[in-house]
Amino acid sequence: MAERGRDLRIGDFVRDEIASIIQRQMRDPRVGMVMVNEVNVSRDLSWADVYITSIDAKTSEERAQLISILNNAAGYFRTELAKRHSMRTTPKPRFHYDESVERGPRLEALIDSALEADSGAADSTEDDDRG
Repeated sequence: MAERGRDLRIGDFVRDEIASIIQRQMRDPRVGMVMVNEVNVSRDLSWADVYITSIDAKTSEERAQLISILNNAAGYFRTELAKRHSMRTTPKPRFHYDESVERGPRLEALIDSALEADSGAADSTEDDDRG
């Protein structure tokens, strides 16, 4: 149980530090505005799965290119993380694009349209009952 708490603390640390590194130290203009949403660290601390989103990456090709750029810079991120903590091992980041952030508004719109259709159907049923 204590191990899971440690994983979460390390994940939060890695999330905050990678976000800081991207914002302040990355000089690649192709990266743009990147938000680090979540980090899941493996139990042995060898890997950190980093889930990101970007305002600038609109197409799937741009997202794939962004993920490729960040994964190619994984060694740089790992080196910078190692400088900022005193743990024995530093997890190697693996970047993934988090599409759940973009799926949310789409699902919300679908739910709203389904509710409108249901209320429209209920209104026409009430009109039929009166007539």
